[in-house]
Amino acid sequence: MEMLEIDGSRGEGGGQMVRTSVAMSTVTGIPVHLTRIRENRPTNGLSKQHVAAVRAVAQMAGSEIEGCTMGSGDLLFYPGTEQVYDIDVNISSAGSISLVLQAMLLAARNHTRRLTVDINGGTNVMWAPPIDSYSSLLFPMMGRMGITADVKVIERGFYPQGGGRVIATLDPIGDIRPLRLDTLGELKRIRGVCFCQRLADWIPEAMVKSCDQVFSSIADVEIETQYTDGDSRGAGLVLVAEYENGMLGSNALSARGQSPERSGRDAAKDLLNEMRSGATMDVHTADQLLPYMAMAQGESSFNVSRISRHLLSQMDTLESFLDVKFGVERVNDVYRFTVTPGVRQ
Repeated sequence: MEMLEIDGSRGEGGGQMVRTSVAMSTVTGIPVHLTRIRENRPTNGLSKQHVAAVRAVAQMAGSEIEGCTMGSGDLLFYPGTEQVYDIDVNISSAGSISLVLQAMLLAARNHTRRLTVDINGGTNVMWAPPIDSYSSLLFPMMGRMGITADVKVIERGFYPQGGGRVIATLDPIGDIRPLRLDTLGELKRIRGVCFCQRLADWIPEAMVKSCDQVFSSIADVEIETQYTDGDSRGAGLVLVAEYENGMLGSNALSARGQSPERSGRDAAKDLLNEMRSGATMDVHTADQLLPYMAMAQGESSFNVSRISRHLLSQMDTLESFLDVKFGVERVNDVYRFTVTPGVRQ
Protein backbone atom coordinates (compact mmCIF):
# COMPACT_ATOMS: atom_id res chain seq x y z
CA MET A 1 0.00 0.00 0.00
CA GLU A 2 1.22 3.48 -0.87
CA MET A 3 2.57 5.46 2.06
CA LEU A 4 0.77 8.64 3.12
CA GLU A 5 3.04 11.68 3.50
CA ILE A 6 2.07 14.19 6.20
CA ASP A 7 3.87 17.47 6.86
CA GLY A 8 3.95 17.74 10.66
CA SER A 9 4.51 21.50 10.59
CA ARG A 10 1.17 22.26 8.94
CA GLY A 11 -1.77 23.81 10.74
CA GLU A 12 -1.49 23.59 14.49
CA GLY A 13 1.76 21.70 13.92
CA GLY A 14 1.87 20.04 17.34
CA GLY A 15 1.67 16.61 18.85
CA GLN A 16 -1.98 16.05 18.04
CA MET A 17 -1.20 15.57 14.36
CA VAL A 18 1.26 12.83 15.37
CA ARG A 19 -1.19 11.09 17.71
CA THR A 20 -4.12 11.21 15.29
CA SER A 21 -1.95 10.11 12.35
CA VAL A 22 -0.59 6.96 13.99
CA ALA A 23 -4.03 6.10 15.41
CA MET A 24 -5.74 6.51 12.02
CA SER A 25 -2.92 4.63 10.31
CA THR A 26 -3.72 1.72 12.64
CA VAL A 27 -7.46 1.99 11.95
CA THR A 28 -7.17 2.24 8.15
CA GLY A 29 -4.05 0.13 7.56
CA ILE A 30 -2.41 2.99 5.64
CA PRO A 31 1.34 3.46 6.39
CA VAL A 32 2.27 7.03 7.23
CA HIS A 33 5.43 9.12 7.01
CA LEU A 34 5.44 12.23 9.20
CA THR A 35 8.04 14.90 8.46
CA ARG A 36 8.97 18.27 10.04
CA ILE A 37 7.32 17.23 13.31
CA ARG A 38 6.65 20.21 15.60
CA GLU A 39 9.07 22.26 13.53
CA ASN A 40 7.41 25.55 14.53
CA ARG A 41 7.46 24.82 18.25
CA PRO A 42 10.10 26.08 20.75
CA THR A 43 11.28 22.48 21.15
CA ASN A 44 11.20 20.63 17.84
CA GLY A 45 10.45 16.97 17.23
CA LEU A 46 8.88 14.31 19.40
CA SER A 47 8.65 14.82 23.16
CA LYS A 48 8.65 12.03 25.74
CA GLN A 49 4.85 12.03 25.75
CA HIS A 50 4.65 11.72 21.95
CA VAL A 51 7.16 8.88 21.94
CA ALA A 52 5.11 7.07 24.60
CA ALA A 53 1.91 7.52 22.58
CA VAL A 54 3.42 6.28 19.31
CA ARG A 55 5.04 3.25 20.95
CA ALA A 56 1.82 2.37 22.81
CA VAL A 57 -0.25 2.60 19.61
CA ALA A 58 2.35 0.49 17.79
CA GLN A 59 2.22 -2.13 20.54
CA MET A 60 -1.56 -2.41 20.20
CA ALA A 61 -1.34 -3.77 16.65
CA GLY A 62 2.22 -5.05 16.35
CA SER A 63 3.08 -2.06 14.14
CA GLU A 64 6.61 -1.19 13.05
CA ILE A 65 8.06 2.26 13.66
CA GLU A 66 11.21 4.12 12.61
CA GLY A 67 12.40 7.43 14.06
CA CYS A 68 10.38 7.21 17.28
CA THR A 69 12.93 8.87 19.56
CA MET A 70 13.08 12.07 21.60
CA GLY A 71 13.59 15.09 19.34
CA SER A 72 13.00 13.19 16.11
CA GLY A 73 11.36 15.27 13.37
CA ASP A 74 10.80 12.31 11.05
CA LEU A 75 8.61 9.27 11.83
CA LEU A 76 7.68 6.21 9.79
CA PHE A 77 4.71 4.12 10.97
CA TYR A 78 3.82 0.77 9.37
CA PRO A 79 0.52 -0.44 10.91
CA GLY A 80 0.22 -4.06 11.98
CA THR A 81 -2.86 -6.25 12.16
CA GLU A 82 -2.51 -7.77 15.64
CA GLN A 83 -4.94 -6.94 18.44
CA VAL A 84 -3.31 -6.59 21.86
CA TYR A 85 -5.88 -6.08 24.61
CA ASP A 86 -3.90 -5.50 27.81
CA ILE A 87 -1.19 -2.85 27.71
CA ASP A 88 0.98 -1.15 30.34
CA VAL A 89 2.33 2.29 29.44
CA ASN A 90 4.85 4.32 31.42
CA ILE A 91 5.36 7.87 30.19
CA SER A 92 8.04 8.17 32.93
CA SER A 93 7.35 11.87 33.48
CA ALA A 94 4.41 14.21 33.99
CA GLY A 95 3.55 13.76 30.30
CA SER A 96 -0.19 13.76 29.79
CA ILE A 97 -1.94 10.44 30.37
CA SER A 98 -5.10 11.79 28.73
CA LEU A 99 -3.34 12.68 25.46
CA VAL A 100 -1.65 9.28 25.21
CA LEU A 101 -4.99 7.62 25.95
CA GLN A 102 -6.64 9.74 23.28
CA ALA A 103 -4.44 8.13 20.62
CA MET A 104 -4.78 4.61 22.04
CA LEU A 105 -8.57 4.61 22.29
CA LEU A 106 -8.89 5.87 18.73
CA ALA A 107 -6.41 3.26 17.48
CA ALA A 108 -8.56 0.53 19.10
CA ARG A 109 -11.47 1.26 16.77
CA ASN A 110 -11.14 -2.21 15.14
CA HIS A 111 -10.45 -4.20 18.32
CA THR A 112 -12.89 -7.06 18.81
CA ARG A 113 -12.37 -7.50 22.57
CA ARG A 114 -12.16 -5.07 25.47
CA LEU A 115 -8.97 -3.00 25.65
CA THR A 116 -7.45 -2.38 29.10
CA VAL A 117 -4.69 0.20 29.50
CA ASP A 118 -2.69 0.66 32.72
CA ILE A 119 -0.84 3.95 32.26
CA ASN A 120 1.55 6.04 34.39
CA GLY A 121 2.30 9.76 33.95
CA GLY A 122 0.51 13.07 34.54
CA THR A 123 -3.23 13.05 35.21
CA ASN A 124 -3.67 16.82 35.57
CA VAL A 125 -1.12 18.92 33.69
CA MET A 126 -1.06 22.17 31.73
CA TRP A 127 -1.93 22.18 28.02
CA ALA A 128 -3.78 18.87 28.17
CA PRO A 129 -7.29 17.68 29.09
CA PRO A 130 -7.53 16.72 32.78
CA ILE A 131 -8.29 13.02 33.16
CA ASP A 132 -11.46 14.04 35.05
CA SER A 133 -12.90 15.58 31.87
CA TYR A 134 -12.80 12.12 30.29
CA SER A 135 -14.93 10.47 32.97
CA SER A 136 -17.29 13.43 33.44
CA LEU A 137 -17.71 14.69 29.86
CA LEU A 138 -15.88 12.97 26.98
CA PHE A 139 -16.82 9.38 27.80
CA PRO A 140 -20.52 10.17 28.46
CA MET A 141 -20.63 11.95 25.07
CA MET A 142 -18.92 8.95 23.42
CA GLY A 143 -21.59 6.83 25.11
CA ARG A 144 -24.23 8.71 23.12
CA MET A 145 -22.41 7.51 20.00
CA GLY A 146 -22.53 3.90 21.17
CA ILE A 147 -18.94 3.80 22.46
CA THR A 148 -18.36 2.49 25.99
CA ALA A 149 -15.18 3.68 27.73
CA ASP A 150 -14.27 3.99 31.40
CA VAL A 151 -11.38 5.37 33.42
CA LYS A 152 -10.33 4.92 37.05
CA VAL A 153 -7.78 7.23 38.65
CA ILE A 154 -5.54 5.14 40.93
CA GLU A 155 -3.12 8.01 41.74
CA ARG A 156 -2.99 11.62 40.63
CA GLY A 157 0.14 13.01 39.02
CA PHE A 158 1.00 16.71 38.67
CA TYR A 159 3.86 18.53 36.97
CA PRO A 160 6.83 18.11 37.29
CA GLN A 161 6.97 14.82 39.22
CA GLY A 162 4.11 12.99 37.56
CA GLY A 163 3.57 9.69 39.35
CA GLY A 164 -0.07 9.42 38.36
CA ARG A 165 -1.67 6.11 37.44
CA VAL A 166 -4.88 5.45 35.52
CA ILE A 167 -6.62 2.28 34.34
CA ALA A 168 -8.81 2.80 31.29
CA THR A 169 -11.03 0.36 29.42
CA LEU A 170 -12.72 0.49 26.02
CA ASP A 171 -15.34 -2.02 24.89
CA PRO A 172 -15.27 -3.14 21.25
CA ILE A 173 -16.62 -0.37 19.02
CA GLY A 174 -19.33 -1.46 16.59
CA ASP A 175 -21.29 0.97 14.45
CA ILE A 176 -20.76 4.54 15.62
CA ARG A 177 -23.93 6.61 15.93
CA PRO A 178 -23.76 10.17 14.58
CA LEU A 179 -24.08 13.04 17.03
CA ARG A 180 -26.53 15.78 16.09
CA LEU A 181 -26.23 18.62 18.56
CA ASP A 182 -28.21 21.42 17.00
CA THR A 183 -29.63 22.58 20.34
CA LEU A 184 -28.71 21.68 23.91
CA GLY A 185 -32.22 21.93 25.35
CA GLU A 186 -32.87 22.77 28.99
CA LEU A 187 -30.05 23.05 31.53
CA LYS A 188 -30.33 20.14 33.98
CA ARG A 189 -27.46 20.88 36.37
CA ILE A 190 -23.92 22.18 36.76
CA ARG A 191 -21.57 19.75 38.46
CA GLY A 192 -17.88 19.40 38.98
CA VAL A 193 -14.93 17.93 40.83
CA CYS A 194 -12.29 19.89 42.72
CA PHE A 195 -9.16 17.85 43.43
CA CYS A 196 -6.31 18.58 45.81
CA GLN A 197 -3.13 16.64 46.55
CA ARG A 198 -0.62 17.56 49.25
CA LEU A 199 -1.78 21.18 49.45
CA ALA A 200 -3.60 23.05 52.22
CA ASP A 201 -7.37 22.50 52.51
CA TRP A 202 -8.12 26.20 52.07
CA ILE A 203 -6.95 26.04 48.44
CA PRO A 204 -9.76 23.83 47.05
CA GLU A 205 -12.20 25.57 49.39
CA ALA A 206 -11.27 28.93 47.84
CA MET A 207 -11.60 27.52 44.33
CA VAL A 208 -15.08 26.16 45.00
CA LYS A 209 -16.22 29.35 46.74
CA SER A 210 -15.14 31.63 43.88
CA CYS A 211 -16.80 29.26 41.40
CA ASP A 212 -20.05 29.35 43.39
CA GLN A 213 -19.97 33.14 43.39
CA VAL A 214 -19.88 33.31 39.58
CA PHE A 215 -22.96 31.08 39.31
CA SER A 216 -24.79 32.37 42.38
CA SER A 217 -27.56 34.10 40.41
CA ILE A 218 -27.81 31.41 37.71
CA ALA A 219 -27.74 27.94 39.20
CA ASP A 220 -26.46 25.88 42.11
CA VAL A 221 -23.20 24.09 41.40
CA GLU A 222 -22.67 20.57 42.77
CA ILE A 223 -18.93 20.19 43.30
CA GLU A 224 -17.31 17.10 44.82
CA THR A 225 -13.97 17.82 46.52
CA GLN A 226 -11.37 15.05 46.42
CA TYR A 227 -8.28 15.01 48.67
CA THR A 228 -5.56 12.55 47.69
CA ASP A 229 -1.99 11.61 48.62
CA GLY A 230 0.80 11.06 46.13
CA ASP A 231 4.33 11.96 45.08
CA SER A 232 3.33 15.25 43.42
CA ARG A 233 1.28 18.20 44.57
CA GLY A 234 -1.38 20.22 42.85
CA ALA A 235 -5.05 21.20 42.72
CA GLY A 236 -7.63 21.99 40.10
CA LEU A 237 -11.25 22.09 39.08
CA VAL A 238 -13.32 20.50 36.30
CA LEU A 239 -16.84 21.79 35.60
CA VAL A 240 -19.63 20.38 33.43
CA ALA A 241 -22.94 21.99 32.47
CA GLU A 242 -25.33 19.13 31.75
CA TYR A 243 -28.23 19.74 29.36
CA GLU A 244 -31.03 17.61 27.94
CA ASN A 245 -29.11 16.94 24.72
CA GLY A 246 -25.45 17.48 25.53
CA MET A 247 -22.77 18.91 27.81
CA LEU A 248 -20.33 21.81 27.99
CA GLY A 249 -17.15 21.74 30.06
CA SER A 250 -14.31 23.84 31.41
CA ASN A 251 -11.35 23.35 33.73
CA ALA A 252 -8.52 25.11 35.54
CA LEU A 253 -5.37 24.10 37.41
CA SER A 254 -3.88 25.91 40.36
CA ALA A 255 -0.61 27.59 39.42
CA ARG A 256 2.23 29.42 41.11
CA GLY A 257 1.64 33.13 41.12
CA GLN A 258 -2.10 32.73 40.64
CA SER A 259 -4.55 32.61 43.52
CA PRO A 260 -6.90 29.62 43.86
CA GLU A 261 -9.77 32.13 43.88
CA ARG A 262 -8.76 33.22 40.39
CA SER A 263 -8.42 29.61 39.17
CA GLY A 264 -11.94 28.81 40.35
CA ARG A 265 -13.31 32.02 38.90
CA ASP A 266 -11.57 31.41 35.54
CA ALA A 267 -13.06 27.90 35.23
CA ALA A 268 -16.52 29.20 36.10
CA LYS A 269 -16.34 32.18 33.73
CA ASP A 270 -15.05 30.00 30.89
CA LEU A 271 -18.03 27.67 31.34
CA LEU A 272 -20.48 30.56 31.65
CA ASN A 273 -19.14 32.09 28.43
CA GLU A 274 -19.66 28.77 26.63
CA MET A 275 -23.19 28.48 28.03
CA ARG A 276 -24.09 31.96 26.80
CA SER A 277 -22.40 31.64 23.41
CA GLY A 278 -24.90 29.34 21.73
CA ALA A 279 -22.31 26.56 21.43
CA THR A 280 -23.59 22.99 21.71
CA MET A 281 -20.10 21.58 22.33
CA ASP A 282 -17.00 23.15 23.84
CA VAL A 283 -14.06 23.33 21.46
CA HIS A 284 -11.86 20.85 23.39
CA THR A 285 -14.53 18.14 23.39
CA ALA A 286 -15.23 18.77 19.70
CA ASP A 287 -11.56 18.25 18.98
CA GLN A 288 -11.60 14.84 20.69
CA LEU A 289 -14.94 13.61 19.27
CA LEU A 290 -14.27 14.65 15.67
CA PRO A 291 -12.49 11.40 14.64
CA TYR A 292 -15.43 9.30 15.86
CA MET A 293 -17.89 11.55 14.03
CA ALA A 294 -15.78 11.10 10.89
CA MET A 295 -16.31 7.31 11.17
CA ALA A 296 -20.00 7.42 12.20
CA GLN A 297 -22.98 5.94 10.34
CA GLY A 298 -24.38 9.27 9.24
CA GLU A 299 -23.94 13.02 9.48
CA SER A 300 -23.04 14.71 12.76
CA SER A 301 -23.44 18.40 13.58
CA PHE A 302 -22.53 20.75 16.41
CA ASN A 303 -21.85 24.42 17.17
CA VAL A 304 -18.68 25.82 18.73
CA SER A 305 -18.01 29.33 20.01
CA ARG A 306 -14.63 29.50 18.30
CA ILE A 307 -12.48 27.46 15.93
CA SER A 308 -9.18 26.38 17.43
CA ARG A 309 -6.11 25.55 15.36
CA HIS A 310 -6.29 22.10 16.95
CA LEU A 311 -9.74 21.57 15.44
CA LEU A 312 -8.60 22.69 11.98
CA SER A 313 -5.54 20.46 12.22
CA GLN A 314 -7.70 17.51 13.26
CA MET A 315 -9.94 18.02 10.22
CA ASP A 316 -6.93 18.19 7.92
CA THR A 317 -5.44 14.96 9.30
CA LEU A 318 -8.73 13.04 9.20
CA GLU A 319 -9.32 14.05 5.57
CA SER A 320 -5.96 12.48 4.72
CA PHE A 321 -7.12 9.04 5.92
CA LEU A 322 -10.90 8.95 5.48
CA ASP A 323 -13.63 9.70 2.98
CA VAL A 324 -15.24 12.49 4.97
CA LYS A 325 -16.55 15.97 4.27
CA PHE A 326 -16.40 18.76 6.85
CA GLY A 327 -18.62 21.79 6.58
CA VAL A 328 -18.16 24.99 8.58
CA GLU A 329 -20.35 28.09 8.48
CA ARG A 330 -20.79 31.11 10.71
CA VAL A 331 -24.32 31.24 12.15
CA ASN A 332 -24.97 34.25 14.36
CA ASP A 333 -22.24 34.12 17.02
CA VAL A 334 -21.21 30.47 16.61
CA TYR A 335 -19.60 28.22 14.03
CA ARG A 336 -21.77 25.37 12.84
CA PHE A 337 -19.88 22.19 11.92
CA THR A 338 -21.20 19.29 9.88
CA VAL A 339 -19.31 16.00 9.52
CA THR A 340 -20.44 13.76 6.65
CA PRO A 341 -18.63 10.38 6.44
CA GLY A 342 -18.31 8.60 3.12
CA VAL A 343 -18.15 11.77 1.03
CA ARG A 344 -15.05 13.36 -0.48
CA GLN A 345 -14.98 17.12 -0.90
